[in-house]
Amino acid sequence: MMVEQESSCEVLVIGGGPAGSTIAALLAQRGRDVLMLEKSRHPRFHIGESLLPMSMPMFDQLGVAEEIKRIGMVKLGAEFVSPWHGAPVMIDFNDAWDNTWPSAYQVRRDEFDEILFRNAAVKGARITEECKVTDIKFQPGAEALVNTLGRDGQTQRIRARFVVDASGRDTFLANHFGMKHRNKKHNSAAIFGHFTGAKRLEGEVEGNISLFWFDHGWFWFIPLADGNTSVGATCWPYYMKTRKTDTASFLLDTIALCPALAERLKDARLASPVTATGNFSYLSERASGENYILLGDAFAFIDPVFSSGVFLAMNSSFVGADTVETCLDKPQDAARALKRFDKAMMRGPKVFSWFIYRITTPAMRDLLMYRGTESRIRKALISVLIGDVYRTKRYGFWLFMFKVMYYGLTLSNLKASFAAWRKRKRSIRVVEMGVAG
Repeated sequence: MMVEQESSCEVLVIGGGPAGSTIAALLAQRGRDVLMLEKSRHPRFHIGESLLPMSMPMFDQLGVAEEIKRIGMVKLGAEFVSPWHGAPVMIDFNDAWDNTWPSAYQVRRDEFDEILFRNAAVKGARITEECKVTDIKFQPGAEALVNTLGRDGQTQRIRARFVVDASGRDTFLANHFGMKHRNKKHNSAAIFGHFTGAKRLEGEVEGNISLFWFDHGWFWFIPLADGNTSVGATCWPYYMKTRKTDTASFLLDTIALCPALAERLKDARLASPVTATGNFSYLSERASGENYILLGDAFAFIDPVFSSGVFLAMNSSFVGADTVETCLDKPQDAARALKRFDKAMMRGPKVFSWFIYRITTPAMRDLLMYRGTESRIRKALISVLIGDVYRTKRYGFWLFMFKVMYYGLTLSNLKASFAAWRKRKRSIRVVEMGVAG
C-alpha cells in the first residue's frame, strides 16, 4: 500500500468502544500522548445494554458518572423466569457480599459509548473516527509501524511506542498473530431488536433485567430509559438454522415459544430492525506482548447472559493503563507487569464462564430459581452477578459450596442432566459439521 502520510504517538489505541475509550482517557489524563482510532463514527448501534454494579466506581474515576446517570435506567437486580418452575425469582443486588454498589444502569449503547469516547478527548486523547487499521509491524525492542485507511481513502503510517488492541470482536491483533481460538464447547447465536409498549415490572424494579428460559436457550428483556425495551434470544445455532422467514418474523415466532415473554410483549411492536449474529465464544492465547496488550473482547468473548462484556472491557482498561505506563517508564519491570496483566485478563472471564456455560442445565436453573431463605451461598452467587469477580477470596468458600450444590443436584437428577448434556453435545456437533454456522 502506498502510504500518503506519516505520524507518531506514544500509545496507539485501536478501537473506540468502552475498552479503548477508557484506557485512552486514563493514559491521556496522566499526560501520555494517546491516539485512538475508531473504524466507524459515533453514535453507532451496539448490543450489550445492561451494565453491572461493579462498573459504577469506574464511572466515578472517569468523571462520567453524571452523564451515565442522565441516559440510564436504574437497575436494582435481575429477574429469572422459567417455564419449568413456579413464579419468577428476583435477585436483589443489595444482597451481595459487598453491597457498596447495589445498582447499575440499563443504557442505549450508542449513547453510552459516545459518552466514553468523547470523554477520552476531553481528557486529552487525540481521536480519529472512520479510520481503519489495515496492517501492523512490530519492531523488537522499538516502535510499532501501523498502516491505516481513512474514510476518504487516504492512507497513513503511524509510529507508536505501544499499541493497545481494543478492537472488540474484530480481534485485530489476535487475528494478526493467528492466536484466536473459538470455544467449541460453547457456541450460541443471538437475534434481537427493540420494542415499544412492552409490559415492564412495576415500581422501583421496573428497570431490572429479566431472563427467560425456553426450549432452545434464553431471552433477555432490558428496559431502556427512552421507553424502548431490548429483547433478544440467545440460542443454539441449530435452532437459528431452522429460520425460513425474514429475521423480524423469526424473532416474533421465537418469542411465541416463550409464553411468559409473549405475554409481556402482547401489546408491543418492533421499533428497530432485527439483527442476528453469532455469539461464538473465543479466547486468545495471550493478552500481551513486548509492546502491546489486548483488552476486553479483543482478547476473549463469552456469552452475554450475565451482562459481563462492558464491565470486563473497562476493568481490563484500568489494569491495562497501569501496565502500559510501567512498560514505557520502567522497561526493567515490563515482563512482570505484563505477566500480572495476563493473569488479571484471565481471572474475570474464568469466574463468569463457569456459570455461563452451565446456564441452560437443569441444576443451574434449579439453583437460580430457588426461593428459600437468604444464605451466604446466595450472597456469593449475587456477588458474581454484580461483577465482584476479582475479590472472590472473601466469599470463595461459599462460592465453592454453590458449586458443590450444583454437582450434587446434577447427580440427584441424573436423567435430566444427561439429557441436557446430550442435547448440548449434539448441538455443538451440528455446528462443527457445518450444518449451521
